[in-house]
Amino acid sequence: MDQVLGRQPDPDLWVVVATAAAALAVVLPNAVWRVARNAVTIAHEGGHALVALLTGRTLTGIRLHSDTSGLTVSRGKPRGPGMVFTALAGYTAPPLLGLGGAALLSEGRITLLLWLATALLLAMLVMIRNVYGVLTVLVTGALFLLVSWKAGPQVQAAFAYAVVWFLLLGGVRPAFELQRERRRNPTGASDADQLASLTGTPPALWLFLFHVVSLCSLTGGARWLLGL
Repeated sequence: MDQVLGRQPDPDLWVVVATAAAALAVVLPNAVWRVARNAVTIAHEGGHALVALLTGRTLTGIRLHSDTSGLTVSRGKPRGPGMVFTALAGYTAPPLLGLGGAALLSEGRITLLLWLATALLLAMLVMIRNVYGVLTVLVTGALFLLVSWKAGPQVQAAFAYAVVWFLLLGGVRPAFELQRERRRNPTGASDADQLASLTGTPPALWLFLFHVVSLCSLTGGARWLLGL
């Protein structure tokens, strides 16, 4: 517990820059992104689930699919603030988690970040309702547990910075993908369309909000990570 709650030394600047470059190399190429996007989906659906619980809704289950889509089901009032915040939480969760992680890393709380991520993944695992989802969360959680339990300080630092950079950078791309998908296939089933239906506002307003949150989180998180 002393190690978890204590501060760890900051990595060298070249490690911070190298992990940012590695995260960018994962986010930009389509072939790599199609696999890595599963981690963003975990954060996306986890955001829906957490806010559903915080707003008093009953969480029924979470499904993660091999095409990197997901579904979080909760029971409660079909309209109202609870449903709005639950729908809003998906696309905003990955960049905001990245921003929170950057804040912890700026304070030297590297081990605490890894253990918090592991705890969140284990809590999410209880609500997964399909085999692929269970395997995805188990593998991700096992990786965090292995690094936080067995790896040395330098490896922990590099891993933590890479994860946070990935959430910050990977949190930007889904909003652009959603915007492009809505132009090609406007089914009305996206989070932006659901928010528009719940609030009587244009879907473009919510798309704009997703962009603002992700880009502002990336800007603020990068400043923290780079010590600016």
